[in-house]
Amino acid sequence: MSATQPIEEAPWRAGWHGVQALFRPGLVLQAAALGLVLSYYFVPAAHGLFDRFAFWRTEGGYWFSAALSALCGGVLPFLYLRLNPATRAANPWPLILFFTLFWVWKGVEVDLWYRILSGWFGDGTDAGTIARKVLADQGGFNPLYAAPVGNLIFAWKDAGFRWAPVLADVRAGGWYYRRVFPVLLTVWALWVPVVCCVYALPPALQIPLFNIVLCFWSLLFTHLLTRKGAERPARS
Repeated sequence: MSATQPIEEAPWRAGWHGVQALFRPGLVLQAAALGLVLSYYFVPAAHGLFDRFAFWRTEGGYWFSAALSALCGGVLPFLYLRLNPATRAANPWPLILFFTLFWVWKGVEVDLWYRILSGWFGDGTDAGTIARKVLADQGGFNPLYAAPVGNLIFAWKDAGFRWAPVLADVRAGGWYYRRVFPVLLTVWALWVPVVCCVYALPPALQIPLFNIVLCFWSLLFTHLLTRKGAERPARS
């Protein structure tokens, strides 16, 4: 091996490092999601708030999902990155449009996916229904569609909205293992318990709970891809 050849961290090791970095904040997030589910079922005083969210979700439909996801996954995380001196330079104001539009699309997409799962498996909140939905979500939808597509879109953004560097990286071989697999490991570690909580609620409350964790997760996802993009040029 040439002394000047860059040494890439093994994808499984990069993913494991991501899991380790997210372990403690992930536990807090998962505990919060579980606490909301327990509040719904065992704290009658909380029913008014849950009923309000269910009403907004039912009446607003896809518009509600798009707007809430854009706020939680796009606008608020971008403002945090923009106002943080360490990440301000990498996040100029025009990028707020990218983050907002991306999460508008994802909000509609996730809402549609939840409706599809309800059509396939029903609206029950029993253990069997939850398990089937989680398996379809984290074993099918996420690795086959959501994770690779999300990775490509953020790589496009990091490449200055140019597809040529992204396609060159894909053609270099092993793209899924190098770029998607590490992120997928961290997604599974964080989201499998969370989606169990999401599917333990009635359909009208699933999107609101999804968006509670979305703001935190979108920050981590953006940070992970930004850090990996910054490391590659430094090693060349």
